[in-house]
Amino acid sequence: QVQLVESGGGSVQPGGSLRLSCSASVNLDKYAIGWFRQAPGKEREGVACILSIDGSPYHVDSVKGRFTISRDNALNTVYLQMDMLKPGDTGVYYCAAGTTLTTNQDLCVPGFFDYWGQGAQVTVSS
Repeated sequence: QVQLVESGGGSVQPGGSLRLSCSASVNLDKYAIGWFRQAPGKEREGVACILSIDGSPYHVDSVKGRFTISRDNALNTVYLQMDMLKPGDTGVYYCAAGTTLTTNQDLCVPGFFDYWGQGAQVTVSS
């Protein structure tokens, strides 16, 4: 069983930055990892993932150039650095871990992942 705990959410003005952290109960170097978000009334969507053993990051087009996923295996922690935030980035952000690794970036979707954190609220508003 993998436990994931997010932290670092909050409220920020448009153009601001936040860094989300996800602390895991196990070393995630053999897991696929991902960040997802869910806005009110919308389905959960992928934001960024590391799916393969080589650690290549994948970011969806809407956040590319603004968000960065990374991990520190020594600390069992995954990060999502979010810069140039927009009101459309508002939502609950979840980190997730999956037991299957793949090179298929189309699998940065909720159904591919097995373990989830409780979520962290991010609000971008002036």
